[in-house]
Parts: sequence; C-alpha cells; structure tokens
Amino acid sequence: MARFNVIMTAPRLAPRAVAVLEAADCAIHYTEPYPSGVVLGELAARVGADAILSRQGQVNSTAIAGSPRLRIVARHGVGVDEVDLAAAAAHGVMVTNAPGSNTRAVAEHTLAAILALAKGLKPFGARVAAGTWRGASSSGHDIFSLRLGLLGFGGIGQAVAALARPFGMEINVHTSRPTPLPDGVRRADSLLALAAASDVLSVHCPLTERTRGCVDGPVLAAMPPGGFVVNTARGGIVDEAALLAALDSGHIAGAALDVFATEPPTPDNRLLTHPTVLATPHVAGVTPDSLTAMGVMAAECIAAALTGGVVPVDRIVVPAR
Repeated sequence: MARFNVIMTAPRLAPRAVAVLEAADCAIHYTEPYPSGVVLGELAARVGADAILSRQGQVNSTAIAGSPRLRIVARHGVGVDEVDLAAAAAHGVMVTNAPGSNTRAVAEHTLAAILALAKGLKPFGARVAAGTWRGASSSGHDIFSLRLGLLGFGGIGQAVAALARPFGMEINVHTSRPTPLPDGVRRADSLLALAAASDVLSVHCPLTERTRGCVDGPVLAAMPPGGFVVNTARGGIVDEAALLAALDSGHIAGAALDVFATEPPTPDNRLLTHPTVLATPHVAGVTPDSLTAMGVMAAECIAAALTGGVVPVDRIVVPAR
C-alpha cells in the first residue's frame, strides 16, 4: 500500500511524471477532465489525499478542505487562477506551478494563429469546402511590417517576440515588468496605447482581478480597423461579449482563441462558430514535450513536499505554513 495519495485532475499523466511519484511511494488517483470542486472534495476525503496535481478544472475551497492530510496543490502548468490561493493559504497548503514548462509550445501556437488569421486560412478553407473557388477579393495579408502588440511580456511574451521578429513584425508591449526591453521592442504606456498601435493584439498576461475583462470594448475600438486578436493566456482577460460585437461589426477582422471565460465553453457561445474566429480547446501549451515537462515539474514538487525534500523556490506560489 502506497504511503501517499495523489489526485490527478485528468485521466492521464506523462510516464516520466508517474515514475517520479511512484518513486516517492505515491498512489495516483485519476479523474475525468474538469471535475467539480464537490467531486474533488469527495474524492480527497475518500482516499485521504496528500496532494492534488491540478491540470483541468478548478481546485476550489471545497476541494482543498476535502482532506485534512492535503499538503500541496501542484499546477500542471504555469497559471494558478484555477486554484483558490486564499483557501490554500488558510489551510496551510502549499501551491506550486511549473514556470517555463510550456513556453515554447504556447509561443509557437501563437505565431501559427497569427499566420492563420493574416492568411485567412479558416475562411478560405470554408469557401473551398462550400464549392467556391477564388474570387476578386480573395487575398490574405503579409505579416511583414504588421504591428504586433503583446499584452504581458513574461517568458511566453518574450518567446513570441523572438519568433515574430524574423518575420518583420513591429513589436510593442504593455507590461508591468520594469525590466529593460530587447532592442527593437517598444513599450506602450497603457493598454489603450498598445491597442492603438497594434494590428495584432496578443494576450500573454496572467488572469488576475486587475486583468479580468481588461481587453474590453474601448480597447478593441482603439485598435485599427481590420485588426486581429489572439488569446492563448486565459479566457477571462478578454471581454467575450465586446469581442463578439467587434467581430460582428467588422472592426475586428478575426480572432484566434485557445481559451474561454468558461471551459469547456457552452455550446451556445457564438464565438465557437463565428466565421472569423479560429477556436482551439486550450491546447496551445499541449505538446508531448511540454506535457512531460509540466507533469515532471509538478510531480517533483509533490515528491519533495511529501518526503521532506526541497521544493524549488521559483515554483512556489503559496508557501507551506
């Protein structure tokens, strides 16, 4: 019988991460994708969970309170908005993440989305499927010299800039980070100023109370007509109703959305079927290499926390009490 019990909020975990946990004498209890807090709390109570490896769905106060043995919630990724940090701190539960684990994957997905929007791959594909061939208005855009606005300039934003610059894109950023910017990257003093200088606005900041809904109607209106919006960060950062209105009016020519305010999104969300929206199911950071990196980093934190080891300080979001 294993010494520790770990809940994995998904049906599978990378084999290398499984090996890390099993070496620490952990039994892994998998769930279906996006379990509710009630389901997590009941499972935590039933198995006497020592840790939760959080990949899909909310780890709320109900889940955290489910097991008095719970010592750590380790995120399978970078964002921690799906974990109730206040509840974790109140219960003395450590919270960790996996910084840098999916940076390259998300950056590549972002650039692919920019290219797909500029080249009109979705609408052209739909026309061909409908039996329509080229017409007088059939053309895409060059991304050379397009102005790329990055909201947030952490590891992913910096990686996107590095990939976009060889394509000849002009890069502006709005960030709270005071660090100097690379050569050729300009800072916008406000989000409105960034939007006004962006043919493509790409979101790469965390979801916080300050950033929730910040890409709103006025920000979208400040963008040049025919601009594009890309969001591979968190759905709650973009005001979906405002974006839909801007797309319907034609002011925004297209959007690539890997994330939504509610996940999975409800079937009646018009953004899913809008002809100018390229929608993907929160997979920008999901590649074989990134899945392994995220899983191993989370498993290492759990193993260290449960066996008296040292959890890397750069992965600690909420320290143990």
